[in-house]
Amino acid sequence: AMLKLRLLTWDVKDTLLRLRQPVGESYAFEAQTHGLQLQPEVLGRSFREVYGAQNHRFPNYGQGQGLSSRQWWLDVVKETFRQAGVHEDRLLTLMAENLYHDFCSASNWELLPEARETLSWCCQQGFHMGIVSNFDKRLENILARCNLQHHFDFILTSEAMGFAKPDRRIFEQALRLGGVSPEQAAHIGDDYSRDYKAAQAVGMHSFLLQAAGQGEEQNVPSKHILPTLSHLLALVEK
Repeated sequence: AMLKLRLLTWDVKDTLLRLRQPVGESYAFEAQTHGLQLQPEVLGRSFREVYGAQNHRFPNYGQGQGLSSRQWWLDVVKETFRQAGVHEDRLLTLMAENLYHDFCSASNWELLPEARETLSWCCQQGFHMGIVSNFDKRLENILARCNLQHHFDFILTSEAMGFAKPDRRIFEQALRLGGVSPEQAAHIGDDYSRDYKAAQAVGMHSFLLQAAGQGEEQNVPSKHILPTLSHLLALVEK
């Protein structure tokens, strides 16, 4: 039986949009414009390490710890290059500012297969729609540049909210903005704990976008798994 729903909430990264190329390649390309030859693999490894440490020390872009998300990201980029052997401050600052700006542009992002068609169909059906994403304030800009923002009644980022998924408060706020009870809403995302389980914890329905061979998660009934976004169409109705 189809679920009768009024609100659909969506994760963004790796659900609707994904990076066109690995982070290490974007960083290597930026370095190259300043005459530096750095290996994308090295930069990618260094980025993951630095990002992990920064996220651990200053969760959710340093919210409540006196950091702006912009400064949070500039520090990540500079430290990534430092670990790859670049130490000139002026150059580090320049590359960090360029990359912070670049990752806001549509050229760095691409839509996942069927994202645009699925969102358009949901809008035509009359669903209320919102974004619930662990992202900084650039997200609205990115969605606008990828021509997606008009599908959504609201965009909730972890930076603006002050807490990140799987915190239940970001989902509760989405339900308030959508004006619906949890059982009238479903969340769609690609992360088992931050999307699938977190939405279920507030009583929402939940779908996990999971391409074949991604490693089946524990206890996700097949009726909750979306091999592609368009599989949603057969599962929900207004």
